Amino acid sequence: MNTIINPPELVAPIGYSHAVASLGGKTIYLAGQVSFDAAGKIIHKGDLVKQFDQALHNLEAVMSASGGVMTDIVKLNLFVKDKNDYASKLKEIGKIYVQYFGKYFPAMTLVEVSLLFEDDALLEIEGIAVIHS
Repeated sequence: MNTIINPPELVAPIGYSHAVASLGGKTIYLAGQVSFDAAGKIIHKGDLVKQFDQALHNLEAVMSASGGVMTDIVKLNLFVKDKNDYASKLKEIGKIYVQYFGKYFPAMTLVEVSLLFEDDALLEIEGIAVIHS
C-alpha cells in the first residue's frame, strides 16, 4: 500500500502529491520542488541560488513529513533552465548544499531544460529516498 505525503507547511498540491511512500514506507518518491512559498508562489525570481535554497527547504519539509532526513535521499535529479548559470554559481550553491546534506552526496543528475511548468522557476529538484529507521 502506498502512502501520500503532503506536508501542511507546503502549498497543497493539485493533481499530484509532494511524495509517495512505498514498500512499507521505506522508499519515498519525492515530487519535483521549486522555489514555492507556503502560498504556492515562486519566490526569489531571477535568483538561482536562493531558488536552490528554497527548493531544498521544501524537500526537507517533505522528508520530515515522511519521517526521514535529507541524508536518506539516495538520488536527486536537478532540472535547470541554464546550466551555465548553475555552473557559474557552484560555490554559492555548494555552501547551501552543505547546510542541508553536510558532506553526504547522493547519486545526482543535472539536466538543462528549456522550460519548467512554473514560468519563474529556474530549477526543479526531485528525488528518491530510502528511510532506514
